Amino acid sequence: MFPSKRTLIAGAVVLAGIGAAYVMFGLPGGVTGTADPADAGQVALGKEVYGTACASCHGVELEGQADWRKALPGGGFPAPPHDETGHTWHHADEFLFRYTKLGAKEGLGVTTFKSNMQAFRDTLSDAEIWAVLAFIKSRWPSAIRQRQERINQRTR
Repeated sequence: MFPSKRTLIAGAVVLAGIGAAYVMFGLPGGVTGTADPADAGQVALGKEVYGTACASCHGVELEGQADWRKALPGGGFPAPPHDETGHTWHHADEFLFRYTKLGAKEGLGVTTFKSNMQAFRDTLSDAEIWAVLAFIKSRWPSAIRQRQERINQRTR
């Protein structure tokens, strides 16, 4: 079943708001690190960490939860896929890092969107978060990695 037009519009508005906040206010705090999908060691660590910290919600194959575009009754949305069918690759690495480490409110200053994802600052090191992002990126087709890298370049 496809999401309703209203659900798609609501999701687009939320994502546009997050993106606008990112563009308008930037992301303070000097994030350092990289997610390099060509770094075999980083990808291997990321695969291990993803399996223990992320796969239970986002899927072993990065497929996300069913109906991930449909709002849940209590607010927020199911976990989205991190493969090429999701929207993860539409965001810069720094954005993804902050969202993962600090959550939507603290990491991005977003108060209009309820995220059901926990912040991982107390359970994962920065290196582990970057490694997870490297693993996720390593699973994307080359064309998607190239498009996401252009997004990274525009935000640097």
